[in-house]
Amino acid sequence: MRVTGGSGASVARLLPWTGTGGKPCYVVGDGAGRVSRRADEVEEIQLDMAYELLGHADDLLTGPGVTAPEIHFLARRLAESLEHVQRIAESRGSRLEAALAQPQPQSNSETSP
Repeated sequence: MRVTGGSGASVARLLPWTGTGGKPCYVVGDGAGRVSRRADEVEEIQLDMAYELLGHADDLLTGPGVTAPEIHFLARRLAESLEHVQRIAESRGSRLEAALAQPQPQSNSETSP
């Protein structure tokens, strides 16, 4: 999503958390503000947790004597983690798409060496 203003266009960033009722939250800006930095921190934590959870899942599922409640609990955590990772991918993909859509400076062949 692009938002135009007096000095150009900004990208509306999908944040890694939801608002009231599970509605998506966005921040508009250049990506250098306090909310954007906090979103970067939250995304890093969520990705680290997903990586650790995958290791735990591998250990649990290859070990002997795993119970149905343990598998159910693991499945719920994996689903939550996948939702976080999907949200991060959607946010980053949108920002990448917006960055690639910005006009690139034209090189002037007369002034280029």
